[in-house]
Amino acid sequence: MEAAGDGRREAALGALAVLPDEVLCAVVDLLPPADIGRLACVSSVMYILCNEEPLWMSKCLSIGGPLEYKGSWKKTTLSRLGLCPENDENWQKPRQFDGFSSLYLYRRWYRCFTSLSSFSFDDGHVEREDDLLLDQFRSQYDGKGPVLLTKLAETWPARTKWTLQQLTKDFGEVPFRISQRSPQKITMKLKDYVSYMELQHDEDPLYIFDDKFAESAPALLEDYSVPHLFQEDFFEILDYDQRPAFRWLIIGPERSGASWHVDPGLTSAWNTLLCGRKRWALYPPGRVPGGVTVHVNDEDGDVDIETPTSLQWWLDIYPHLPEHEKPLECTQLPGETIFVPSGWWHCVLNLETTVAVTQNFVNQSNFQHVCLDMAPGHRHKGVCRAGLLAVPGNSVKDNESHPSVPMSGWNHPDMSRKEKRLKGSEPLRTSDSINHCSAFEFSSVQGSLENQDFSYDIDFLSQFLEKEKDHYSSIWSPTNSLGQREAREWLRRLWVLKPDLRELIWKGACLAINVDKWYSCLEEICACHSLPGPTEDEKLPVGTGSNPVFIVSGNVIKIYAEGGLVYSVHGLGTELEFYDLLQKSGSPLINHIPEIIASGFLEYKDDIYRTVPWDGKGIPDVLAKHYPLEVSYANNCFPLGLWSKQSFGTSSLPDMSNRPIWPYMVTRKCKGDIFARIRDVLSKTDILPLASSLGVQMRNIHLLPLPHIEPVPKSGNNDVIDCDNATVLPEWKHLVSTLNRRKKSVKKHLANWGNSVPQVLIEKAEGYLPHNMDVLIKFAKDDGDLVYPIPSWIHSDIMDDNILIEGITETSCLGNSKESYKADPEKMNAIHIIDFSDLSIGDPLCDIIPLHLDVFRGDTDLLREFLRSYQLPLLRGESNTDIYKSVRNSKFSRASYRAMCYCMLHEDNVLGAVFSLWKELRAATSWEDVESFIWGELNRYQESCTP
Repeated sequence: MEAAGDGRREAALGALAVLPDEVLCAVVDLLPPADIGRLACVSSVMYILCNEEPLWMSKCLSIGGPLEYKGSWKKTTLSRLGLCPENDENWQKPRQFDGFSSLYLYRRWYRCFTSLSSFSFDDGHVEREDDLLLDQFRSQYDGKGPVLLTKLAETWPARTKWTLQQLTKDFGEVPFRISQRSPQKITMKLKDYVSYMELQHDEDPLYIFDDKFAESAPALLEDYSVPHLFQEDFFEILDYDQRPAFRWLIIGPERSGASWHVDPGLTSAWNTLLCGRKRWALYPPGRVPGGVTVHVNDEDGDVDIETPTSLQWWLDIYPHLPEHEKPLECTQLPGETIFVPSGWWHCVLNLETTVAVTQNFVNQSNFQHVCLDMAPGHRHKGVCRAGLLAVPGNSVKDNESHPSVPMSGWNHPDMSRKEKRLKGSEPLRTSDSINHCSAFEFSSVQGSLENQDFSYDIDFLSQFLEKEKDHYSSIWSPTNSLGQREAREWLRRLWVLKPDLRELIWKGACLAINVDKWYSCLEEICACHSLPGPTEDEKLPVGTGSNPVFIVSGNVIKIYAEGGLVYSVHGLGTELEFYDLLQKSGSPLINHIPEIIASGFLEYKDDIYRTVPWDGKGIPDVLAKHYPLEVSYANNCFPLGLWSKQSFGTSSLPDMSNRPIWPYMVTRKCKGDIFARIRDVLSKTDILPLASSLGVQMRNIHLLPLPHIEPVPKSGNNDVIDCDNATVLPEWKHLVSTLNRRKKSVKKHLANWGNSVPQVLIEKAEGYLPHNMDVLIKFAKDDGDLVYPIPSWIHSDIMDDNILIEGITETSCLGNSKESYKADPEKMNAIHIIDFSDLSIGDPLCDIIPLHLDVFRGDTDLLREFLRSYQLPLLRGESNTDIYKSVRNSKFSRASYRAMCYCMLHEDNVLGAVFSLWKELRAATSWEDVESFIWGELNRYQESCTP
């Protein structure tokens, strides 16, 4: 707080003088640089506050991109923004004022200039070993406690080559990623970073923490090898671009470091120091360090840790801790490797300039913990990090009984009602031997924990799983180590490639994807329809989709879980109606989709499963009492098909998400390989026949007649229409309503995708989109009459994992090499399209978007080949001439414009794919430029279709 002065503070700040300096600094930090410059001219104290280096460091890092330090953060920021020339003489004229003092600013200044040369001591809390046999390591330390190993890196070339001088000589021009508290990605050339280290006096200096160093400087991988104790890594079976970040090059000056954290995904880690000294502090799992707050989001289980900087914790928190609350400690020396087990809290402070390498891994010891961390929900995530503090009823009591060290300025003043805030203070009781109980409801867990010790045992932790949370239909935490699709693929690959560990893999899959529940459903479906039971190889789901899918004896059994029961029921109903239409119309598409063997519902009641066959016609008793449909509508041939799905949506139906009822479908497995799995071994020449075949099959889908539209029942959703003009045709109202709803918050919608979309384009989004989205499918002719195109059946999910192709043969046992596969262009025409559960109606362009971006990966030649076979106009009405003549001079008629609008308002991050495929578009300043670059080929095709 403030020290007494001569009154300058009150005179300079006026009414603001009542605010402490930390609050004033926080307010100033909210301003843009230009406004900070103006505020500095208001008074002497404002000048002082507005020239603080930490303030300008924050402003500079918020810009992102390549960085070159100019000797001070203010100068660097203004230079990057072009607000002040570098040779301005004012840089050399700092102003000084007497009669003002601030303890807050002094402490910050002290942390910026303090020396740590004599800051280390080591009481031997962390055990030291020269080396260990693998069995010794697993029995004594793996999953149990940290250990310092002094001789693991003795033979590494990095022991002599990774000095700052040599690294700068070899890689000085290479940009490396910077780890800093900034939403933007920062990079610096190594030579510039070394120059920064020599000039800086920052409390929390920039820290090279680069997980992509193997891409920017691959030669560094030749200088070290994974120590023999840590070579088992279950993530290795994933492709490099699928696996989460796992290795980092770390370079940092004195005072830099890593603040308190638990390694992502509950993985374990090893860290080898090549030069310098590091101070480590560690707490066991569940023991939140003093001064640290854990925020757990109740909606998606996201866990955020609020902590002071490493230096701030050592200087301000550590000295006040009672001896029994202090962490395990050690000082790591050059050549030493520290092992940090899964779930352990740790904090690192660099005592001098250091260079290190670290990797995270998943092995048999922590595999189940990693799987548990993936599971939907928030309770178990909070308990894994904050122990029993995360249990309702315990955190309040513990925090009141054992108040933590004061943390003014570090904790959020208020929080979302959906968030739990767990502050650490006391050491938790831990026990390796507890009486484990089977999983049960959380309320009973809470009641049984009054005298329970915390244990980082998987049986104990799994008690806190929310059993009502279903892996396939619940929100996936954004901080999970793997995405949902990657996690399913990972578990499946482990099951196939590590058959000797299947007992362990099964336990992990039960935690992560509820595989035991889905396997029980699978067994009942097979028994009901007299299908062969699954073999040991067939026990885990296949594919990466949003529903559990099993392949059993050549049959594909799909259990609908995505989106909850109401969404799933309409998915199955629409799919069955679609298959029925194919049969009746004699469409050639019937030869390119799976053959249906059985379908129905699976109900879990009174501890048993019961199957109810259903062909989509009528409403079965298991559902009838839950659906508010009028009798005339319920008697429709497919009452839960396409029009029910379009008209009702899901908002008008009762919440049935927790009902133990699952739709299912059994189909014959199609021949061929999933395109996503083999595309990387195919050349562009190989894929051209696929593009041509897809054009034919998508033509067949889009030519199918729509079922007769039913009137919307009175009990249906009457709020679905959100159009300014009530003349929109009923077939289009659902699509137009959805687009208009998203358009109203388009900036927020685009910002939700993080850095996927350049900010300059987000600001221009509203001006680019039409006032009302119905103009995309409603056109005026010269005589003033309205012309509507005809909507089509839309697959909605034509991605590379929903396409199977024949004509690929493996010519050797090498696998995964391009030379081991041979494509037969004639047989490449035999393709199959699967997964029609997301069928809808709308603009055919909605199917071409995922085709171009995902299947063709933006290749215009492949899109052109597709369109050559597709042959349909991109707008169809009763008369093609009427459509094209009426809209030829309007931007709304451009197929490219419609496609761009659909991309911008898509429910998925389509624009992330756009700016990833074409990185040069990140420099675009208008949506028109993006539109023309990506979708211009559609306009040329549209013109060729114009009569």
